[in-house]
Formats: sequence, C-alpha cells, structure tokens
Amino acid sequence: MAVSLEEEDARILDDFADGLQADYPATAETLQKMRAQEDGYRHRLIELYRRKFGDHIPLIRRQDVKGFVERRPIWLVRPLGLNAVRKSIAQIEYETKQFYIKAAQQATDAGIRQLLGDLAEEERRHEAFAERLETEHRASGAEEEEATTEQRMFVLQVIQPGLAGLMEGSVSTLAPLFAAAFATRDSWQTFLVGLAASLGAGISMGFAEALSDDGSLTGRGRPWIRGVVCGLMTTLGGLGHTLPYLIPHIYTATAVAVAVVLVELTAIAWVRYRFMDTPLAAAVFQVVIGGLLVFLTGILIGTS
Repeated sequence: MAVSLEEEDARILDDFADGLQADYPATAETLQKMRAQEDGYRHRLIELYRRKFGDHIPLIRRQDVKGFVERRPIWLVRPLGLNAVRKSIAQIEYETKQFYIKAAQQATDAGIRQLLGDLAEEERRHEAFAERLETEHRASGAEEEEATTEQRMFVLQVIQPGLAGLMEGSVSTLAPLFAAAFATRDSWQTFLVGLAASLGAGISMGFAEALSDDGSLTGRGRPWIRGVVCGLMTTLGGLGHTLPYLIPHIYTATAVAVAVVLVELTAIAWVRYRFMDTPLAAAVFQVVIGGLLVFLTGILIGTS
C-alpha cells in the first residue's frame, strides 16, 4: 500500500503541476520537484520490500486496509485554484504521515514497525522539503508574480462580471422605475415595476454571462460562477433604488431612491478605478453621464 500510495501521490502532484502550468509556472515547477522526490521514495520502498518479502508485490487495494487515507479528486476540476492545491498537498502529506505513525504504534513485528517508522520519517522530510521549496519560491519573487496573476484572474472571473451586472442593474432599471414613479404617482405600483425590472434583468444578465464563453480560451473561469455573480449583482443594483418605494409617500420615496442611485454610481466608479485601472475622474464622468441620461429618459417618458 505504501508503494501504491507514493505512486498515486506522484501522479496527483503531476496533475496539479499540469493544471497550474499555464497560470502559475513557478508553482508547477515546484510540484514537479516534489513529484520527483515521491518517485525516489517509491523506489526505496520497492527495494526495501524486495529485501524483506521478495520480488512479488501482491495486489492490496485501498478498501482492503481499514482507515487508509483517502484522496479527494480536486485535481480533476479545471481550472485549478492555487490555494486549493496548496491546502490539498499539505493535507496529503499530513494524513499519510499520521497513518504511518498510528500503524507503527500498533505493529508487533520489529521489522514492520521500523518500516512504518521510516515511512513516517520520510513524510516528515517531504513536509520539510515542501516548506523549503515554498521559502525559495518566495525568495525568488515568483510568489509576488503569481499573486499578480491570481489578482488578474480574480478580476476576470469575479470583478468584471460583477461590475457588468451592477452597472446593468443600477443604470438600466432607472428608466422604467422613474417612468413608473412619475406616470403613476403610486409608490406600490412603482415598486412592482422596479422589482420586475430588477429580477428580469438579473435573470437575463446571468444567462447571458454564463453562455458567453466557457472560460477555456479567455481564462475567465467557470461560466456558471460568472453567471451567478453577474445575475446577483444585476438584481442587487436594481433593488437598491427600488426598495425605497416601499415608502408610501411617493416624493419621499423618490428622493431616497435618487440618493441611493448616487451611492450606487459612486460605488461603480470606485470599482472601475480600483480594479479596472480606469482614472478616477474618467470613471466618475462615464458612470454619472450614463446614469444621468437614463434617469432623464425615465422622467421624460413618465411625464409625457
């Protein structure tokens, strides 16, 4: 089982390296070094087995050994997350070491006890090796480079669809909402129009983002996550200035809604400045002008 386990762990590290190669090449190189060390452990184990038991290694499966470690197949999911990979590797090394320690405590044969103790010691060395590589990784500046890559991926996968949804919800629902407010002079009817517009826009934008591409070429991540983020932010953007119309007095509700719109547009401008490298003045100008045009459109239609 130890031979099989080391072989399995080596292949897992290889899959991790392959999954991270495109976006995190330095970490992928580190994983390849760890994989080579796993191969060295396996060769030593085979030699030790041959000396003690002979050349034939019988088939012993994971389910044949009570309490043997399990490996959760996160390496099958693409794209791989850097933090998820690091946590998984740490868990793999810790669980394997703990199993060998517990098994050694229960062994009565001196040779087997020594074998299991040696395996636990090898896992400790492997943990130290991983820590050393991580230190070298930081010292080389690769961690800073990969942190930049990770931030860029976060912008592509979360910030961009979220910002698109917030802009769509905050701006596109202004016209029907304020048109209803000035046409009906009724807070409840206006609230229903805003609620319908917000939910409809959220569903539409969510599906549009999820079906736009699968993320394999653009690196924008899983489409359903982008769709959920975009849809929720679209709905949130519309509901922000719709909820004030739960206030019965139409003019008070409209004044509160206008104040909420100003806050929403300011937040959109800040996100564009913070994450999209847009100059603050340009971001404010673009968002405010767009929102103002849609707002005036709603008023003109509602009062016509």
